[in-house]
Amino acid sequence: MGKHKPKCRIFARYDDALFLRFATEMIMHGHIILSHGSGSSPDATKVSALAEQAQTWGWNTQRPDFREDDVLGFASSVKPRLHRLRRAIDASPVPPVLVGSSMGAFVSGLVSLDVPVAALFLLATPAVISGYPQPFDLCADVSAWFIHGWRDEVCPYAAVQALAASHRLPLLMLDDDHRMGSSLDVMIAQFRFFLEHLVGAT
Repeated sequence: MGKHKPKCRIFARYDDALFLRFATEMIMHGHIILSHGSGSSPDATKVSALAEQAQTWGWNTQRPDFREDDVLGFASSVKPRLHRLRRAIDASPVPPVLVGSSMGAFVSGLVSLDVPVAALFLLATPAVISGYPQPFDLCADVSAWFIHGWRDEVCPYAAVQALAASHRLPLLMLDDDHRMGSSLDVMIAQFRFFLEHLVGAT
């Protein structure tokens, strides 16, 4: 995967004449879709904290509920999660920023291969989901940041280090476990910097 750049359709829904208007709207009324992990909910600590902070910074946020999909099991939940997330993206007036935690990060990366998104902010990302044939991947042309815990007992850190290296993407390693419950303040600060960088680059 190191040199492979997957094909993806960046802003494929929009013609060139509309791109500038949509980009301007994204700055003024940016949309963020936050996807929780398996066995969690839209009220999970990480996505809730990031959503609440993003709203204070002037962004619109949305947190899909994947609990109905998750009862199918890890591997079997991936496709319905992708469909649910894609519906949320299709309903967005502009390409959204995707935030994902664990399984939410996994599907956020995969969906970026097929639909236009503005950026990816990925927490505790699994490189593979046991039983699902496709490993984690993301659109090479989309800005993405990884945050991961050194003590992650669910998603080994070496795998996400390899992912970040293969795509030459930023990776922040924290002294925390999979839930990263002790690092909320750091994540929020990094998220703000990430969004400011995104808007400044538009």
